[in-house]
Amino acid sequence: MNRYRTHTCGQLRASDIGKEVKLAGWIHRKRNLGNLCFVDLRDHYGITQCVVDSNSDLFEKIEGLRVESVIGVSGEVVARESVNKHIPTGDIELKAKALEVYSEAPETLPVQVAGDGSEPEEIRLKYRFLDLRREKIHNNMILRSKVIAYMRKKMVEQGFTEYQTPILTASSPEGARDFLVPSRINPGKFYALPQAPQQFKQLLMVSGFDRYFQIAPCFRDEDPRADRSPGEFYQLDMEMSFVEQEDVFQAIEYVMGGVFNEFSNGRKVDQAPFRHIPFREAMLKYGSDKPDLRNPLEIADATPFFNNSGFGLFDGKAANGEKIRAIVVKGIADRPRSFFDKFDAFAKEEGMGGMAYIALASGGAKGIARFLSEEKMAEAKAFFGLGEGDAVLFMSGAELKVSKFAGKVRMKLGEELDLIEKDAFRLCWIVDFPFYEENEETGAVEFSHNPFSMPQGGLEALQNKNPLDIYAFQYDLVCNGVELASGGVRNHEPEIMYKAFEIAGYNKEFVDSKFGGMINAFKYGAPPHAGCAPGIDRTVMLLLDEPIIRDVILFPLNGKAQDLMMQAPNTVTQKQLDELHIKVVDDK
Repeated sequence: MNRYRTHTCGQLRASDIGKEVKLAGWIHRKRNLGNLCFVDLRDHYGITQCVVDSNSDLFEKIEGLRVESVIGVSGEVVARESVNKHIPTGDIELKAKALEVYSEAPETLPVQVAGDGSEPEEIRLKYRFLDLRREKIHNNMILRSKVIAYMRKKMVEQGFTEYQTPILTASSPEGARDFLVPSRINPGKFYALPQAPQQFKQLLMVSGFDRYFQIAPCFRDEDPRADRSPGEFYQLDMEMSFVEQEDVFQAIEYVMGGVFNEFSNGRKVDQAPFRHIPFREAMLKYGSDKPDLRNPLEIADATPFFNNSGFGLFDGKAANGEKIRAIVVKGIADRPRSFFDKFDAFAKEEGMGGMAYIALASGGAKGIARFLSEEKMAEAKAFFGLGEGDAVLFMSGAELKVSKFAGKVRMKLGEELDLIEKDAFRLCWIVDFPFYEENEETGAVEFSHNPFSMPQGGLEALQNKNPLDIYAFQYDLVCNGVELASGGVRNHEPEIMYKAFEIAGYNKEFVDSKFGGMINAFKYGAPPHAGCAPGIDRTVMLLLDEPIIRDVILFPLNGKAQDLMMQAPNTVTQKQLDELHIKVVDDK
């Protein structure tokens, strides 16, 4: 038998009563009732209550041990007098006959494992090994492992093969800041950690591999957010040859739809095929390319209504090319004026100048209704679908700015009025992204998404269309307002790639220098291919309803991109710097 244990702390049941067993684990809690001492013994699998009689030679020894000490307990499984229905082992307890101490914990713990995790995050991250012992965080990591295993299974079922792409690669402009690694053997030159395996997975398709996937670590030197960990994250990376957009959707829906069905814990899940929403429709109706479809509110274009409406402010804005957005909300017309004033103040805080409204209240129409004729009010009711008790809120501005702001108002209204659907995962594809966008400051034409995507219409579109009117075969998978995956049909033709980069202001030499490995490979025969990459961290975060992504990552960095436990980043010796031909310059 194993010298440390015959069973785990989550294994014993009523059927084991009478057995002599040995358990090992951490002291979770202790309770001294005078004549009895109860110890909750915890390991990876669960908790078993152990009991020591005051007449036992073990009583004084167990009394002297502190919580989180690691011990082994041997004894007889007996029926528990007071059954604990909250744990699987609640029908039994272990009557201790022998005790071994493997490791003693200090008197004071910086993180209370049996507590509620209310310690400051910096303390929790510094002592992450203690934080990970807490049931909630421990279970988060177990679920993460199960999700990854499930993803692997579903990919293999579809004929995908797992490959490993390089971690040390070349720096390339892929949208975020690279982590650079100096080369000792090649002085003055640097590797970069991959922001994603983008180029390598496309090269695999050129190499004749048909279906690739990888649980891929990605590295981006970017600022932290609630849904983004600084430094390192993981994604399910995949690529397919001889496919179109819909083939990728089916493959990803099989995996991600399965993940949410398997781990939703009874919550409602949209079933495949997921809804497709064009980018421009998403921006108009939801004010975001990551719409939360649990919110039933939609945004409408009210610009046509304000054409000699009688409300001079919006009439003037519409005439000057600004866009006016409207959100209709049922049943709120009788809310006090302070409710509408609050949203007006919110608009001003966001730099939008203010908001207007029409409310069909029981005491008569309110808001800007006083500026509108009877005929125009009748038109308003028809245009916006207003009934008695309904209200419509208006906001105006440049198209992109007012669209984004309307999206914020939509979510603020949804939250304040408790309209957001509970216990549901609403998934959709955002499609038909613009290939290019105009830089608001410089007016330059830039890639809006992935520069490696195929433009809709190919070379002909690049040669003959206004760049801002060109769409790309690019798509995002969105769930509950969170972007879970991004991908596209790839541009596998060198001529099209050169032209696409030329429009964005990059010459042939730039493309050859930054993406030479990939574009050179395309010149030797490249298949049409497409791919996608769902984020693992974000998926687990959604499944667990965790507001902070760090609680689904084993050893995350803090908000300053520091590992407080391992004290990274840190300084290195002068010898190491000399070997790398690096000089550290004082910022002062």
